[in-house]
Amino acid sequence: MLSTRRSVPALSTLVVLLAACSTAPQQPSRPQPQPPVTMPPPVGPVTVPPQPQPQPQPQPPAPLFTPVAFDALPGWRQDDLRQAWPAWQASCRALQARADWKAACAAARQVDPNDGAAIRRHFEAWFVPNLVRAADGADAGLITGYYEAMLRGARKRGGAYQTPLYKVPDDLVTVDLASVYPSLKGMRLRGRLAGKTVVPYGTRAEIERARIPGKELLWVDDPVEAFFLEVQGSGRVVLEDGGGTVRVSYADQNGHPYKAIGRWLVEQGELTPEQATAQGIKAWIAAHPQRRQELLNVNPSYIFFREERLPDPGVGPKGALGVPLTPARSVAIDPAFLPLGAPIFLATTAPASDVPLQRLVMGQDTGGAIKGAIRADFFFGFGAQAADDAGRMKQRGQVWVLLPRPAPAQAAR
Repeated sequence: MLSTRRSVPALSTLVVLLAACSTAPQQPSRPQPQPPVTMPPPVGPVTVPPQPQPQPQPQPPAPLFTPVAFDALPGWRQDDLRQAWPAWQASCRALQARADWKAACAAARQVDPNDGAAIRRHFEAWFVPNLVRAADGADAGLITGYYEAMLRGARKRGGAYQTPLYKVPDDLVTVDLASVYPSLKGMRLRGRLAGKTVVPYGTRAEIERARIPGKELLWVDDPVEAFFLEVQGSGRVVLEDGGGTVRVSYADQNGHPYKAIGRWLVEQGELTPEQATAQGIKAWIAAHPQRRQELLNVNPSYIFFREERLPDPGVGPKGALGVPLTPARSVAIDPAFLPLGAPIFLATTAPASDVPLQRLVMGQDTGGAIKGAIRADFFFGFGAQAADDAGRMKQRGQVWVLLPRPAPAQAAR
């Protein structure tokens, strides 16, 4: 019987043979080339970061005064300077003690007021005209007009006389800021005391609502004319029962800034700029009596008055310089830019027209609405015609200020 067990050598030989018959090991595969990477298309345009641009250098402000020759003044040779002479003499009464004006005012005392040629020589010898420009270089600005108003009134309330003109209230406090900060020369703070703190005084609306009992100077018959009296700064009141005529002049103000009611009507679409004259404003009020106080309250500024005698009706009211104003030869200016009292040559046009108005005037007054270098308010005087002209005066114009030359002795030094 055959045995099924093989010998060990035989098994070993079999294993070797089987291993030789197995699949040969695979060679390592070569790396396959990869397709190139394609980036997806950009979404939207490619934004390039902005490059910094050089910033323009700010332009320096234009000089306020540019000296010119007298022949550069339009109409200088045609102006009858004899009509301006009384106004210049009035300015000298306020300026003659000041060092820079003293010599010119002393020389004026030697001039014949009836000799137009001598007057012209005086100004050309003692002054240099300077064209006035705004900081942006503009050489034209707004020229308006004002007048001395006439109202009807009484010393006691009654009948038609229901609108008060107030004296300065006892609780109005005025602080001269220059006494604390010399750099704020000419600036004042107005208000009232609340404990130890100065707080704003009442606005027009608050004064109209609360009144100021015991401080009524006079009572007048027209609240609209009383408002325009405040805008003008002075006026005359004919008293009932033959009480005569008195002058009321600016005494103080409540400290709130002036805001033009005509401009507000334009902004509200109630009037066009051409209609926003005194006449146009009064017509609007007459057509909208229920809105009268709403309109007047737009201007928070409120003026207080004092009473003056009227010995000579031909003499105008006193302006900020402290001398009487001369009709058609005095203007209100902004003393922050032009010296108060200085001779000024004005080149503009007559009210609501293209007729030239070119003449020498004196800057003898100021006003809450008169702000800026090229800004003047032309004083038309007293009466119905003056009121009509002033109400329509809203023209463009140029201004030259006449500044004094050094006196000969000063120039030699």
